[in-house]
Amino acid sequence: MKIIKYLSLPIVFGLIVISDSCNPDKLNLTNPNQLQPETFFTTENQVKSAVNAIYGSMQTTAMYNRHIWFGNDNMAHENAGNPQLEADKRQYLNFDFDYNHGAIGDYWESCYRGINKANFVINNKSIIDNIPEGQLSPAMKAKYDGEAKFMRAMYYFWLVTKFGDCPLVLEVPSDIQGLARSPVTDVWAQIESDFTDATTELRDKADEELGRATKGAAWGMLGKAQLFQKKYAAALASFNNVTGYSLEANYENNFLEETEHGPESLFEVEFNVAAGNSARWNSGVSDAGLNESCFRGQEYGCMDWFNVFPSINLTSEFEAGDPRYGFCFYVDGEKYNSGANTIAITPLAQSDGSTYPRIGWKKYQNYYKYASESTVSPGQASGINMKVLRYADVLLMRAECKANTGDLPGAVADMNIVRARPSVNMPLYGTPEMDAIYPVSTTEEFMVALEHERKIELCGEQVRFSDLVRWGRLAPFMAQLKAGNQLPIKEKADLKFDPVKNQLWPIPQREMQSNSKMTQNPGY
Repeated sequence: MKIIKYLSLPIVFGLIVISDSCNPDKLNLTNPNQLQPETFFTTENQVKSAVNAIYGSMQTTAMYNRHIWFGNDNMAHENAGNPQLEADKRQYLNFDFDYNHGAIGDYWESCYRGINKANFVINNKSIIDNIPEGQLSPAMKAKYDGEAKFMRAMYYFWLVTKFGDCPLVLEVPSDIQGLARSPVTDVWAQIESDFTDATTELRDKADEELGRATKGAAWGMLGKAQLFQKKYAAALASFNNVTGYSLEANYENNFLEETEHGPESLFEVEFNVAAGNSARWNSGVSDAGLNESCFRGQEYGCMDWFNVFPSINLTSEFEAGDPRYGFCFYVDGEKYNSGANTIAITPLAQSDGSTYPRIGWKKYQNYYKYASESTVSPGQASGINMKVLRYADVLLMRAECKANTGDLPGAVADMNIVRARPSVNMPLYGTPEMDAIYPVSTTEEFMVALEHERKIELCGEQVRFSDLVRWGRLAPFMAQLKAGNQLPIKEKADLKFDPVKNQLWPIPQREMQSNSKMTQNPGY
């Protein structure tokens, strides 16, 4: 059930004026008298509207509406591309994007707009605190501050993992010429600080409106931020504070509209077709207007645009008999639309006359209840929420922390919880059957098994590319792909991966041109 819609229109228009009245490429976040905090933050509805607007930047075309999943899934080669795949999305597969890539620039700007809106709330905490307690309780004031800090940390997490060093904007800058990049250590420190504050200020999931940041989400993301820095003991402590969650008995429930915000969900991006999406084609960076739907079903759908499909590298990772294969993918001849229709997928014809096998994505698709994504009113739109963090991910990250702090039995036990899900029920690690293919008697062996498990469990969830980077596995993986036979002929020929520069995205050229203090990432 959809509980909240991110955009509260009166404040959204005001905040978009704040964003658009400045040059976001210069990170000039000055509010030119569009909203005066002293007169604006006088009621709870105004505070709540300002907080709601922060979430909206996740719904832009550059983010979860469209490009964030293309960028991550294609660069991890969980996808292969069909001939009609647009050039800017194929560039993720080929690693031949540069600083002029429009969606990468929009991603950068969307994150900073979200940060701008979070700072608008955080920087005016003293004014919000002056609202009489009879109108807004101290606990609610703290909660709204926690939401703003959680979201600011999320946007910085998305920035630092893609660009590395980036400007750290915590208040309205005094220098309109732009800000220099802060070292990743400083950015990570701020992310940890914001998530830590959020763990004390936010409410538990059971006490909060669905769709809002919660204490469990803050602990989970704090642990993830610490894990990415290899702070294993600290991350383990954070993950141990993620309580009150459990795995969905049915794995597929994580990706259906009717079972959103289930027991496994820590944080997800809200989409709701009924709330309106008239602005879905003009929301590259602005969340002005209505954009409450997602294009993933239409883009990935094997009965619709079918721009990408699960790669052989991904599908061959699944063990024989793993039910998650059937939960994640459609195969030719399979029934869908409540059994009324049959999936039809033909192999991909290649330049040498051979064919490349194709199947379709099932995860996040509406085909379980519709004949086509285009039949979802108002068409080419999906209301299925996108998961950002779920408990299975937390368990696997906690297992990684345990393995790297000397608790290998505990690590194996956590990984086995994921495999023991009732609808999965696969053989457990540490048994003779699994020892034959993925032994876990050493930390090194465990990490191989963990990569395998994460690749399967979290496929198509924008996780694997960052995993490969943080493990130092991206270059070896891409070399393996280039040398092997798992890529379509054209993709193998066009693959331009550079192990030096492609660990990060380029700083957008429009930022480089506008900000004299900005520097470019190596290789671009």
